[in-house]
This record gives sequence, C-alpha cells and structure tokens, in this order.
Amino acid sequence: MILDTRQPKLRRLVQRFATMVMMAGLPLLAHAAADQAGQQRVERFLQGLEGLQARFTQTLTDRAGKVTDESKGTLAIKRPNRFRWDYRDPHEQTIVADGKRVWLYDADLEQVTVRALDNTLSATPAMLLSGESKLDENFTATQSTQEQGVQWVRLEPKRNDTDFKWVRLGFAGDDLKFMQLADKLGQTTTLSFSDFERNPPLDPARFVFNVPPGADVIGDASGSDTKPAASR
Repeated sequence: MILDTRQPKLRRLVQRFATMVMMAGLPLLAHAAADQAGQQRVERFLQGLEGLQARFTQTLTDRAGKVTDESKGTLAIKRPNRFRWDYRDPHEQTIVADGKRVWLYDADLEQVTVRALDNTLSATPAMLLSGESKLDENFTATQSTQEQGVQWVRLEPKRNDTDFKWVRLGFAGDDLKFMQLADKLGQTTTLSFSDFERNPPLDPARFVFNVPPGADVIGDASGSDTKPAASR
C-alpha cells in the first residue's frame, strides 16, 4: 500500500508518529548554557524509574497557537526500551516499542508501520522516558521555571538529526504532569497526564505487538515474535 499523506487521517497519523518517534532530521542551533537545577530535577525523576502508566490528552497547536488536533488515550512504559501509546479518541491508533522495534498501527486504515528501535531514536522524548541512556548523553537542560505550581524543565537534544527543537517536562511533586515539544514546522504538542502511576506492575505482554489479521505491514518485521492478534 502506498502512503498518501494528502489524506487527512493519514496526515494526522504521520504527525503523531513524528511526534513520538521523531524519524526525520533537523539541523539545530547552538545550545544555550546548561541549567544544573533543571538537569538535576529530571535526573531525580528518572532515578529508580522502572516504568509508569497514565492517561493522557494530546493537543497540537500551530504557529499562531490555534489548536489543530486533540486526542486522548493511555500510556505505559517499562524500562528499558519498551513503551505503548494507545490512542482511543477520536481515532484508534497504537504505538508500541518492544525493545527491538517500533510498531505503529492505525485501526481505520488497517495498516502497520514498523522500524528498528536503534540509536537514531535515543535522543527522542519517547526514549527519554523509556530508554536506558543517561540524560546528559542525549539532552542538555537549558531552562527551569516555576509556573502555577508546576516546575518546567526545558531540554534540548545534543544530536543534530532529531525532528524537534526542544522538549519541556512539567513536574508537580513527584509526578510528571506535562510534556511539551516543538517541531520544525513551528507546531507545539502538549501532553497532559492524569492517573499517573510510578513503577506499577506491568504485564510484559502489553509491549508485544501482534499484527491484526488482514492488516498491511510496511517495513521490515522479520525476526520478530509477531503473530496475528486474537479478535477483539
């Protein structure tokens, strides 16, 4: 099947995939001076983090601040290198990292896109939370601020081949409440988390993707444990 990004639904799908796994490249400007307090705040959050789960609302705004897309779903992360984003409203879409590959499934299109989980994804927001690399290997904290009871830390990637310019994490107490990131098109994606759980018991099966019967697969799925999923 050929990917026709002129289709509105597919355009939104590609947009979300780019947001979470950042596949394209973008040259970046020089980094600002490191913010040690911000760096330490993120490191405290990541220390001892084995996994998490939460509900999320994702909002996409354009350069003018106009909301162009909104969606809701659930998130689960099991370190290292496993995560699952389930979009349920308004469209059913799933992104799964199983430790070796990243799988993207759109239920309406009956289409699966798969790629290797390699070093090119190490400096992405998704891998910031789920990866095993040290924070300072991939990111520099450039600013930390307090806004209405939320501590915001802005991070910039050290790699020059990422598709985003910065990411901001918003903490309230011990919980991660927000994640914001700006892409090369001037758009900002804001994720708001609720029902946040740190280090909950997580079934490993949640991070195994099973290709639904009849779905088209784009990419190399060889060598995986993939098998048709049971009917839902």
